[in-house]
Amino acid sequence: MVANASHHALLPQELIRLKRDGEPLPLEEIEAFVQGIADDRISDAQIGAFTMAVFLNGMSREEVVALTTATRDSGHVMQWDSLNLPGPIVDKHSTGGVGDLVSLVLGPWVAACGAFVPMISGRGLGHTGGTLDKLESIPGYNPYPAPERFSKVVKSTGVAIIGQTGNLAPADKRIYGVRDVTATVESIPLITASILGKKLASGLDALVMDVKVGSGAFMPTPEKSRELAKSIANVATQAGTPTTALLTDMSQPLAPCAGNAVEIVETLALLRGERPDSRVMQVTRELAVEMLMAGKLVASREEALAKLEKALTSGAAADVFARMVHELGGPADFMERSEHYLATAPVIQAVYPEQSGIVQCIDTRAVGMSVVELGGGRLRNDASVDHSVGFSEIAEVGDRVDNQRPLAIVHARSEDAAARAAAQLRDAVTLGDAPATADTLLQDTFRGEA
Repeated sequence: MVANASHHALLPQELIRLKRDGEPLPLEEIEAFVQGIADDRISDAQIGAFTMAVFLNGMSREEVVALTTATRDSGHVMQWDSLNLPGPIVDKHSTGGVGDLVSLVLGPWVAACGAFVPMISGRGLGHTGGTLDKLESIPGYNPYPAPERFSKVVKSTGVAIIGQTGNLAPADKRIYGVRDVTATVESIPLITASILGKKLASGLDALVMDVKVGSGAFMPTPEKSRELAKSIANVATQAGTPTTALLTDMSQPLAPCAGNAVEIVETLALLRGERPDSRVMQVTRELAVEMLMAGKLVASREEALAKLEKALTSGAAADVFARMVHELGGPADFMERSEHYLATAPVIQAVYPEQSGIVQCIDTRAVGMSVVELGGGRLRNDASVDHSVGFSEIAEVGDRVDNQRPLAIVHARSEDAAARAAAQLRDAVTLGDAPATADTLLQDTFRGEA
């Protein structure tokens, strides 16, 4: 390569050809290619050819790191130094699931322990719910504050959960749009660079990743989930942001509810310390421990657990959530009077099983799709969402259901919609006579190697 490579960048088609033929890519050429995507010099056809070549031939670790850092640097990268924050900037990302309200509890909880969490979250797509849709159940909550406001809220409350603004990792927006229509979504190098390009643009000191396994997971098999967890932990760490990835179970809804307002109700209960041993709290606590350790706020797991316990029982975590909601435009008394503000569905009914039995397993994806069909999610990016619909009090694997204990409570906008959702839920839940136990909640932990 010529030392002054910027004047002699490979033509895009040459880079595509190298990857097509399984040759190693010069790392600085990956950077030039991604920059070309961000400023529209590279066509969609060329992006599609490149992503297909990567899909078929894979990438070396170094190539994925180069693709990730170039994606991160394709737009605005947040700088926090000028704010003189007295703690580390940490965040978490999840591959998504059903009843996964972890971010809503985790951000405020970790912030109450001294970390700063600038969390850029997404909307729901397909069967997975989106953190932003849940927060928008709160009247007035503005997930798109001006950048100065975002920084100010992070500094004053310790956490702000907002949506992705156009200027963060713009190359990813184009690449993702093309992957979606060219059957190149399920490539681990591309998924890794897409997730991390966006996350690392937040200027983090450390990241914790929650990768799901099971019937509601984004990756099709446990092996693929494991491979993604490892890839993310190692690539992010090599790109300069120490990262731990946890492999957690999504073979049933994580919280006993799925929808938007119903998940906010559950979030408030968890932040008040009402269900400390629930499955969703166990996962949240594990992620929180990793964040406090990665951010060097504690020296040991024991210290992290003690600190988290205190933040919860003292009401500090709930207080941080309430302040964040208010600072981003929501009601000042949301925590005390949430039922006054949250939309409720016109039809709320128990869904009883056809015969009694013990829940053996749940098709989590089907439960998520049923919420979408009720109007609580979207199949297209531009669809609007009904915040009031969904399921609450969903039975867990191992629970006995009968004419006293329903499978769930359905929240719907009409009797018809409720009946359809009830039928779908009955189909999604397998009952039997034998005692059943859920899959292990926390299946593995990968700490990134630089």
